[in-house]
Amino acid sequence: MIKKAKNFFFFLLAALALVPLQNVSAKKKVEKSQTDREAWCNILYKMAVPVLSNMSEGKLHENMLVELSPTWDGRDKGVTYMECFGRLMAGLAPWISLPDDDTPEGLQRKQLREWALKSYAQAVDPQSKDYLLWRKEGQTLVDAAYVAESFLRGYDALWLPLDSLTKQRYIAEFQGLRRVDPPYTNWLLFSSTVECFLKKAGAQADNYRITSALRKVDEWYVGDGWYSDGPDFAFDYYNSYVLHPMYVECLEVMTNGGKNHIWNVKGGDFPKAVKRMQRFGMILERLVSPEGTFPVFGRSITYRTAVLQPLALLALRGWLPKELPGGQVRAAMTAVIERMFGDDHNFNAKGFLTLGFNGSQPNISDWYTDNGSLYMASLAFLPLGLPANDPFWTDASLPWTSKKAWGGDDFPRDHAFYE
Repeated sequence: MIKKAKNFFFFLLAALALVPLQNVSAKKKVEKSQTDREAWCNILYKMAVPVLSNMSEGKLHENMLVELSPTWDGRDKGVTYMECFGRLMAGLAPWISLPDDDTPEGLQRKQLREWALKSYAQAVDPQSKDYLLWRKEGQTLVDAAYVAESFLRGYDALWLPLDSLTKQRYIAEFQGLRRVDPPYTNWLLFSSTVECFLKKAGAQADNYRITSALRKVDEWYVGDGWYSDGPDFAFDYYNSYVLHPMYVECLEVMTNGGKNHIWNVKGGDFPKAVKRMQRFGMILERLVSPEGTFPVFGRSITYRTAVLQPLALLALRGWLPKELPGGQVRAAMTAVIERMFGDDHNFNAKGFLTLGFNGSQPNISDWYTDNGSLYMASLAFLPLGLPANDPFWTDASLPWTSKKAWGGDDFPRDHAFYE
């Protein structure tokens, strides 16, 4: 009897020990039941809701839980709100520009667009508590450029519906940023992006601020898909954050999508700039490990998934090179996005992004970093601007390069890109 009881006791312990494993297994099953697109939508929606739900009511300044770098340089912390809004919208714009539908995703998009349009108005209304810091600090130029980029990426859905007074206010604020003398770095593209938007909107634009930036970026090309950020090369991800996307998008405006040539810009060749970005995208895809991670190096690493922006923009615009099938790029990007945002450890107590790379790690922040800066992470989500039936989303998932390589499968040799 004692032996039977003992056996039953051990059997019970074993059964209880399996319960957590069964729960984990069940959880994984639920997670896997999501499509890649559903996972992306839910993460971006979670990122955007605290920002836009508050700002649409003029309450972002009041309710955002702000975090500043431990080495903060003392500038007006009001830059945080503009960074948060501008950078989020640059990544969100293509998705919420899709037509409405009655799907769960469609309802998410519609809600976010309604909030975004109200938030755009709050941002330039001097009577609003969420009037942004347009007229103080040089940093304003950076994040105004991301607001302008959001209008370029969602012109019909986000710029055209704004009322005439709000449009006039934006044009005046953008033109007023000529007070900022940008440093001789990627900042030249911030001036250029603002002016390119003004040009697209039919407002008075400063062509010299555009063409001088485009000339310098072309001069800073060092080969094999890489630009130097200014005269000196730095091994970081600013090719992803700024240089490739803004250079290509400004060239696109100035050349009418490659149909024209800029006579006074040596190297102002839109197709060539796209090819360089394609090469850089191939490098980025190879940096994604089999586990869905990428190397952590360089400044501003707190921008998290913004590292993937060139791949995201190539996919959105249908520019992926033949070496990168859409199903392969989607699988690699999904692995990174889910690895980074698969739980809540990158959000603070009020649902805003927290200082760090993978969790709360404030000490890795640069002196110019606040948690508004981190909304650059949204830039990886640009392919959501493709409809759900686009081949990027419907093609079968394929193993990405490092997964093939480390799995012992055949994979393509890499080689330098020469012009």
